[in-house]
Amino acid sequence: MGLSKFAGSFTGLSTKRASARLAEGAGEKSRLASVKNLTTKEVFELVRPELARVEEEFGVQTSTGIRPIAEIGQYLQEGGGKRLRPALVLLSARMCGYEGMASIRLGAVVEMIHTATLVHDDVIDQADTRRGRPSTNSRWGNPMSVLAGDWLYMQAFNIALSERNFRILDVLIRLTQVMVEGELLQLTCSRKPDVSEESYLELIYRKTACLFSACLRLGALLGGKNEEEESRLGLYGINLGMAFQLIDDVLDFTSSEEVLGKPIGNDVREGKVTLPLIYLLQRCTPAEACKVSKVLEEGEFQSSRFSEILDLIDHYGTLQAAREKAQDYSDKARGFLDGFPNSPFKDALNSLPDFILERES
Repeated sequence: MGLSKFAGSFTGLSTKRASARLAEGAGEKSRLASVKNLTTKEVFELVRPELARVEEEFGVQTSTGIRPIAEIGQYLQEGGGKRLRPALVLLSARMCGYEGMASIRLGAVVEMIHTATLVHDDVIDQADTRRGRPSTNSRWGNPMSVLAGDWLYMQAFNIALSERNFRILDVLIRLTQVMVEGELLQLTCSRKPDVSEESYLELIYRKTACLFSACLRLGALLGGKNEEEESRLGLYGINLGMAFQLIDDVLDFTSSEEVLGKPIGNDVREGKVTLPLIYLLQRCTPAEACKVSKVLEEGEFQSSRFSEILDLIDHYGTLQAAREKAQDYSDKARGFLDGFPNSPFKDALNSLPDFILERES
């Protein structure tokens, strides 16, 4: 199955219509004349008070008499992060005309779901650090971390249930199912150098882009938008999320541990065949491909140094190719905002793809 079929299922569009929507993009240039480009600071400033309330809600909802959960919850909250996903809920809701406490609660819900996935990912990947600090599993151990992640998932759904809105629950239940399927797919693809580009794009749709999509759709539901408008915002989120993950792939090769909050080259060590590596394996010689495959198999840079892999990637221009793919998704994302009334919140969503492409961490 291709990406468009999964996207169609997740957003409520038919496969044919989803394919057509995903093919839309930068062709409608005239609309840009009425859109204001905002800086990243200006984007987040629009919802700064609401994000502070999301932060408070996260803290309240993870306060419990069960000491290990309370400690881990506080530790995870203090770990920070961009809070991009709750910001997407808030911006979408405000663009759709909603102002109310439900967007705060759902902002906390998506951040809790995101945090739970990071906790579980670190256990699976046996990661030592996250955002420049010891990972939860390295501090509390795997059993405690798995259970804490499970608790966060359940607490997120407990909050969502209080909205008494079946459409919201539909979005979140489908989201969780797709994300777990993505984690299982990643495990089956681990350390396999023959992963195709199509398979990888499907994987990052499930692991990353579907959560972005859900954030936008939740805002549309709060604003009382119709199915078509909700679907268009969901497709904006998918394309934005695809671009986000592809830039993440690039940063694993180009950033630094201080900026990224974890060792660079981590994806290769963990056997994750990301798009820059897929492009490299398509373009390099058999001997060079064997060298890359050996690193994936070893899980360490033993037979080859990380700098050697970087030299190959630079020689074949695969980071630039991955950036161009991210740019394509970024351009497509903007097209799905057409038809929504102009507002500062639409300007913010229109500006976010630039933030995604230019980010350094």
